[in-house]
Amino acid sequence: MDEHAPVPSPEATCDTLLDGRLVFWQGARGYRAGLDAALLAAACDAPAGARVLEVGCGAGGALLAAAWRRPETRFTGLERDRVPLLLARRNIAENGLSERVEAVEGDVARGFKVLGLAPFDAAMANPPFFDDPATLRTPSPEKRGAWMAEDGLAAWCDFLMRAVRDGGRVTVIHRADRLADLLMGLGARGGSFQVRPIHAFPDAPAKRVLIRAVRLGKAPLLVLPPLVLHQRDGAAKHTSEAEAILRGTAAIAWR
Repeated sequence: MDEHAPVPSPEATCDTLLDGRLVFWQGARGYRAGLDAALLAAACDAPAGARVLEVGCGAGGALLAAAWRRPETRFTGLERDRVPLLLARRNIAENGLSERVEAVEGDVARGFKVLGLAPFDAAMANPPFFDDPATLRTPSPEKRGAWMAEDGLAAWCDFLMRAVRDGGRVTVIHRADRLADLLMGLGARGGSFQVRPIHAFPDAPAKRVLIRAVRLGKAPLLVLPPLVLHQRDGAAKHTSEAEAILRGTAAIAWR
């Protein structure tokens, strides 16, 4: 598949992000960008001139949204699988972001050093949620790479912390029940942490967490107020805060 050629409809669908602001091609049968990608992008607060790496960018859902939100920041997406990598490159080009956004081939299993890139100011990721095949039914081949961290969650944490300079920030969205593993893995190289729980409803346990780690940071652990996605009013609508974040009119703050 040529990255500039039309994408056959059986392989991909043309969708939009951020309330129609971005065109987004993604695989029809594999992993499809959703809420987690939107929240990860909204949590990226890299300043103007910074270089940001997204590890495991897929077709670029979070990458594109973060780049749209931070118009003076440079982004690199890293993806090991050819089809989503080519889709990411197509999405970057079609949205006119090629001057400051790129997608490159790379694999967490091979480590950051082999990429030959200078350490980034920030990195972000939505790592696969599972690393033990015994914990769930084997997903379809199209989804396995996005669902299964074949080298383990610790390998993703190590890669992310190696990818940023001292003082650089790593932002991760993941399952809430892996919080201890994430803090241990990201803390292997030292750092301060902020945690923002994400609740589907105000009276329900958190199912997701956003974590901000600073390489060699020394601040104490800080647990921030939660982001609540829905109210139990029977309408199944997003809260006003969640709605603003998903539409791109608000960001997720780290203070």
